[in-house]
Amino acid sequence: MKKKDISFFAKTLNEMFPNAKTELYYNNEFQLLIAILMSAQATDKQVNIINRNFFNFLKEPKDWLELWIEEITEFINSVSFFNNKAKNIYNTCKILFEEYNWKIPKTIEELIKLPWVWIKTAKVFLAVVEDAPYIWVDTHVHRVLNRLGIVKTKTPLQTDAVISKLFTKQNHSMLHNSLVLFWRYHCIARKPKCEICKLQKICDFYKKELKNKN
Repeated sequence: MKKKDISFFAKTLNEMFPNAKTELYYNNEFQLLIAILMSAQATDKQVNIINRNFFNFLKEPKDWLELWIEEITEFINSVSFFNNKAKNIYNTCKILFEEYNWKIPKTIEELIKLPWVWIKTAKVFLAVVEDAPYIWVDTHVHRVLNRLGIVKTKTPLQTDAVISKLFTKQNHSMLHNSLVLFWRYHCIARKPKCEICKLQKICDFYKKELKNKN
């Protein structure tokens, strides 16, 4: 894709979703990290329903002192992989107490030492709390960028490597949340809203569909 088309994509997406923010419910950085951890293989909506109650009891890492793994499990037992997630929430709090004086580390290298925190998780957290220049490439972002023709990659990992060179750091910060909202509400997997999309002129998928109809 041409450089001007990539610039058009970034500009248009941010116009479609101005001031885009994460839809996860949280009250502080610690709760955000826990919410991101819980959102793996789950929807934000599902996680938010759980956490509006759970976060009344887990407000800060130190609240871990009052909770057992079994209690955490009971709070979150309607989310996918709840047993593993409960153990990892418990152990994350324990590590924050023992090694970080209850403070959340602010580097990818330190964050990925926490249970169930992968590079993508760390990037999401830092993009939100530090406005760090990261784009979280999950399977959905990978799908959308390939559908548009911005990248031609086979895996999210390959997409992550490519887009770091395609977009400026400023665009990374702006695109992080707007890309999520774009695939969630607009460029849907089975029924993308192509007929009203402002990216029609640069989208490979739309051009192919239009050609097939004609």
